[in-house]
Amino acid sequence: MNNPFENAMAQLDKVSKLRDFGDEFITRLRQPDRDIRISIPVKMDDGSTKIFEGYRVQYSNAMGPYKGGIRFHQDTEINEVKALAFWMAIKCAVAGIPMGGGKGGVTVNPKDLSKGELERLSRGWVMRLSDVIGPKKDVPAPDVNTTPEIMMWMADEFEKITGDKTHAVITGKPLANGGSEGRGTATAQGGFYVFEALRNELGLPEKCKVVIQGFGNAGMHAASIWSKAGHTILAVSDSKGGTWNENGLNVEELITYKKEKDTLAGFPNGTDVTNGELLEAYCDLLIPAAFENQITDTNASKIKAKVILELANGPTTPAADDILASMDIHVIPDVLANSGGVTVSTFEWEQNLKGEHWSEKEVFDKLEPLLAEASKEILTIAKESKTDLRRGAFILALERIKAKMSI
Repeated sequence: MNNPFENAMAQLDKVSKLRDFGDEFITRLRQPDRDIRISIPVKMDDGSTKIFEGYRVQYSNAMGPYKGGIRFHQDTEINEVKALAFWMAIKCAVAGIPMGGGKGGVTVNPKDLSKGELERLSRGWVMRLSDVIGPKKDVPAPDVNTTPEIMMWMADEFEKITGDKTHAVITGKPLANGGSEGRGTATAQGGFYVFEALRNELGLPEKCKVVIQGFGNAGMHAASIWSKAGHTILAVSDSKGGTWNENGLNVEELITYKKEKDTLAGFPNGTDVTNGELLEAYCDLLIPAAFENQITDTNASKIKAKVILELANGPTTPAADDILASMDIHVIPDVLANSGGVTVSTFEWEQNLKGEHWSEKEVFDKLEPLLAEASKEILTIAKESKTDLRRGAFILALERIKAKMSI
């Protein structure tokens, strides 16, 4: 199994060979500022107490307060969280927002918990970390299996402990509790803005044939956004498998079917496909929107997409990057492609601190030019450095982080 943090450091090494950032700077970026592991005791419904392992990695606050989601997943472990925190530091710098990089998690399958147990676990995470998070210190957000309701519980617990009433300590909250308009679709919408900014330069047609791996928040909204813009969704998948229709899938029907069946397998207006088959399908645009390490040195040579846009974090390994580059397949990297989520999270934080509430139009009117400008800057750097978009994005981010560090 690929170690996500080793993959992240391999990406850093590749970029440091293209541009001389200085040994001290690169050495400092090879480890997080803090790597916190906690034990969270939770009273279960049957009266027993169960201990859950939790994490918060604070990678770099050179650009601003640590920022990054909290994931609840049975496979979550410290190397994954460290990698995600590092990528978040890069991502915030790419977007040019005043936030650093952090990430959190709990090793748990939330489907195994009752709602009461889940709330006690969520509040317990905050109890253990209330001294190191805060609106000007570290601002968590949702991630895999964490919802606006969970964010509300966490913000409420932080207020109980500290008395802070801004709710700016947590983003991704429900609208009624200080959440931002547009937050639910921000990752996918931001990815679409990046796609639009780069489509012509990458040689994609005006209307693309699109394949999406993952049908959670990002993948589902991506399918809807690309479909409404006139692109054809050929295939989508979730963890249990996927469905394909060469004439295009009806996204609204897919969403309804997924909600009813909790799977995409067996969708009546499509043909079942595995995740492996989906990744290797002929298409203009492949959007990995699930987990890390989906495109590796094992399957990269079988990819037939013209362009890959990474809505997931770390779906392509460094070895796969090299193979794809040799095949002239462009990869729009996660640190650019999915940065809409953290950018709108930052907008929520800003609104909370100022006591404001922006309309969805205001949110997206601010988001689009930020991501379009970042896309063009990265493309220019990649061309000048004769490298790919991922390394171009890392160069831009590292330059910005170094400028803020006292080295």
